[in-house]
Amino acid sequence: MNVRSFEQLHVNGIRLRSLVAGEGPLVILVHGWPQCWYLWRHMIDPLIDAGYRVAAPDMRGFGCSEAPPAVEDYAIRKLAGDVVGIAQALGDERFVVVGHDWGCVVAWYTALLHPRQCRAVMGLSVPFWRMGPETVDPTGNDDAFWYMRYFQEPGIAERELERDVRASLASIYYSVCGQAGQTTFLCQMARPRSSGLLDALPPPGDLSSFMSELDMDYYVAQYQHSGFRGSLNWYRNIPTLSASTPELDGMKISQPAAFLAGSEDPVLLFDPLWREHFVPCFEDLRFVELIDGAGHWVQLEQPGETNAHVLRFLDGLELRPARASAGSQA
Repeated sequence: MNVRSFEQLHVNGIRLRSLVAGEGPLVILVHGWPQCWYLWRHMIDPLIDAGYRVAAPDMRGFGCSEAPPAVEDYAIRKLAGDVVGIAQALGDERFVVVGHDWGCVVAWYTALLHPRQCRAVMGLSVPFWRMGPETVDPTGNDDAFWYMRYFQEPGIAERELERDVRASLASIYYSVCGQAGQTTFLCQMARPRSSGLLDALPPPGDLSSFMSELDMDYYVAQYQHSGFRGSLNWYRNIPTLSASTPELDGMKISQPAAFLAGSEDPVLLFDPLWREHFVPCFEDLRFVELIDGAGHWVQLEQPGETNAHVLRFLDGLELRPARASAGSQA
């Protein structure tokens, strides 16, 4: 086990808790919802062993990081600015960002908004697209339940999810895992708009293939500490995400990039033509890979294969000094 430590980083006007470990080029791992730094628990040591410095923060509103109260405190420019601020707080001018779920959205926007500091980007689970009001209110589904729309009114989802944090997390984690099947999460749209989230999701099944009871205990403790308000405020900024960054319309991500997802990830069904819409958004897309049978939690459900693809991308960037061959002389 490599030596790890948590640091309280003063970033972009707030304090973020981040696990920091290893030496070498900086790789920032950005989680999504409902997660925290612990999402990356199977990836941290392999990255360190491969010669990278890792920062795995609790993003703003999550875990033991600060959670500003206002919805606008979670706008995409602030979230991307947090990633840059983490690197600056650690004394690194440039970094690679790897993001998952909402953290994947932040990773794509960090690459676009901060091309000088962000040297490369890899996304897990969420292809890049310019989200806006239609993402929250899907066309033709005004009477159907949709989780992003349900999250928009402050206080409603918080009350439901905080009533029993363990049950809430178990239901969410199961609904998008590979075992549940790719279409299960979208069955929520067969429920009326007046439903609650937990009524719209299936009863949780067995999570033991990728999450132990001790793992769940840790997540429950984090959300009992933070509550859900800050993390749900990320969703409340979706309607203005594209409108607040008009200079990015039509802009391609220029840095080296890669994308990885589970073949059973329901997010890929949000846009059935995601691949043909996604690929043209990049100037240097190194690869797009799907891991067979994995769902949304790809780095937990298939950690070995996920780590191999992430290291394939990072090593291909040739950021570290070349190692001497076994037969070379000093």
